[in-house]
Amino acid sequence: MLYPINEIFHSLQGEGFYSGVPAIFIRFQGCSVGCQWCDTKYTWKQLSNKMGLLKDILLKSKVSNIWSYLDCMTVLSTIVQKEWNANHIVITGGEPSMHDLRPLTIFLEKNGFYCQLETSGTYAINCSEKTWVTVSPKLDLKSDNKTLMKSLIRSDEIKYLVNSELDIEILDKLLLNINDDKKRIISLQPISCNSIATNICIKNCLARNWKLSIQIHRYLNIR
Repeated sequence: MLYPINEIFHSLQGEGFYSGVPAIFIRFQGCSVGCQWCDTKYTWKQLSNKMGLLKDILLKSKVSNIWSYLDCMTVLSTIVQKEWNANHIVITGGEPSMHDLRPLTIFLEKNGFYCQLETSGTYAINCSEKTWVTVSPKLDLKSDNKTLMKSLIRSDEIKYLVNSELDIEILDKLLLNINDDKKRIISLQPISCNSIATNICIKNCLARNWKLSIQIHRYLNIR
């Protein structure tokens, strides 16, 4: 199985339930969702003339749309060679759920890693049973790329981006449609660290015992 990878790097998880945890990020190239607030738009298009080699994505000095096809063994050997200490793997994008992630997540688990998938939930989720799935629902898109109910049901965490009180109302309606007893985490994340949105998130997290996700990597100015 070959996967289109934009970058592999070591940092702190800045969002959601695992905020602050050292992690190895595997960023996929390619996404058809088109969120207007996306901060990784360089991963949207998988252009053939931007396909490079492993060294091209490892030696990047700044973000770009250069990507490379990597297999599971190459991903693992890269992590081993870099001597990164983290055992938490964050699979992000782009939209990684456009691909069958079972070979990658199962392989990494067998080699001592714990996987977290960050996805919009607009595609069927295919990963190991142990993978922690963080779904960021896309509920106000003009396109047909809507978050699937079966993806929400698979989620361990729903990380929802908030800009106004209306977003909270939309989230409430969404949660009412999830008919299960799973104790998933609900994380509210203010869009672009906006102060008004942040206060809305704080108020609702306190009222509902939800988690605040504040994108600590932005405040720390790290990847």
